Amino acid sequence: METRSKELFERAKQHIPGGVNSPVRTFQAVGRTPRFIRSARGSRIWDADGNEYIDYVCSWGPGILGHADSRVIQKVKEACDLGLTYGAPTEKEVELAELIAELIPSMEVSRLVSSGTEAVMSAVRAARGYTGKDKIIKFRGCYHGHSDGLLVKAGSGALTTSVPDSAGVPADYTKNTLVAEFNDKDSVETLFQSNPGEIAAVIVEPVAANMGVVLPEKGFLEFLRDITKDKGALLIFDEVITGFRLALGGAQEYFHVTPDLTTLGKIVGGGMPIGAYGGKREIMQMISPDGPVYQAGTLSGNPIATTAGIETLKILKEDPAVYERLETKGEKMVQAVREAAGEHVRVNQIGSLLSVFFTKKEVRDYKSAASSDVGLYAEYFGYLLDHGIYTAPSQFEAMFLSDVHTEKEIETTCQIMREALCSLRF
Repeated sequence: METRSKELFERAKQHIPGGVNSPVRTFQAVGRTPRFIRSARGSRIWDADGNEYIDYVCSWGPGILGHADSRVIQKVKEACDLGLTYGAPTEKEVELAELIAELIPSMEVSRLVSSGTEAVMSAVRAARGYTGKDKIIKFRGCYHGHSDGLLVKAGSGALTTSVPDSAGVPADYTKNTLVAEFNDKDSVETLFQSNPGEIAAVIVEPVAANMGVVLPEKGFLEFLRDITKDKGALLIFDEVITGFRLALGGAQEYFHVTPDLTTLGKIVGGGMPIGAYGGKREIMQMISPDGPVYQAGTLSGNPIATTAGIETLKILKEDPAVYERLETKGEKMVQAVREAAGEHVRVNQIGSLLSVFFTKKEVRDYKSAASSDVGLYAEYFGYLLDHGIYTAPSQFEAMFLSDVHTEKEIETTCQIMREALCSLRF
């Protein structure tokens, strides 16, 4: 039953573009009506019609502790009683910055912002200001938010030109954004060779999670670290998704590769809107008011968001075994899918992130991810949804696990996933 969600969707379309405030929420890619969520607790969400689901979207990543963790909620309620925003410094900002530096040592100095998009945009600006160079390299299929300079895809020149990936973005905004192929060292070397002394930074999701989950091949991140050092460019890890999710110290701890700058979002806010970027002191001293790189924000360091973030990170810090538990849950789901579908699908998983790709090809980059049968994914998604399992309404998004998903819920989910896959005609 989805009567109320349909009614709300029709109302929303009158005053909100597409009826949603972020495009993937329309369910357009899976041919369904979006579920309007009424409430969430633990591993479960309830929609406006009262339907209950085991949730594997987890608000696209922040919910590593599950929804409405009582410890976080209590701290947030207490903070709300003191006021929602001041537009002035608070002790909470200092405490969160100290905690970030402790857990991710490469982020010696950080600046809080209000979203992952803002964090990435600001980190790129800092890299350009520090190096005095204009060009950056990103990877096809890696998403870094919707700032103009990063909404690009490769043009017919493949690796040497970029055209805007959105209407309303002038080509001049993207002319300094070069696009390489994920897991392809040669494509990166080619760009450095053809743009000598002009590249300020390479920005990468250390685990790509916006073309579905795509893992870095052995040596790829190390290669990026080496070539940026050699060429006088900075390495930026976009850890908006992987930060505090793969390990307490993020992907850089997991893979033992240290970037110059890091961007954070999602978990660092414990479910509240927040972002952060940071790195070596000498680089971050370029940021105003210490230096000439300007960046500001009315709600930056919001006391409610910092409260939620501090409490969430403290909980993770006190229980590092959470990452082993999440890895075990993910492996169980992978096994269930492979048993049911065999060679007809590919499953990429790392820790609490996983994606089921409806392709027989190994998924290692954008091209292989794009070979997936989105029609089959839509059928698979629909079966799960109809049987109480809420997953990403797009082939090219990640599935997120939380610490509160119980063993019984994982077993139930695995069984329904098997049934869904067996119902398909490959």
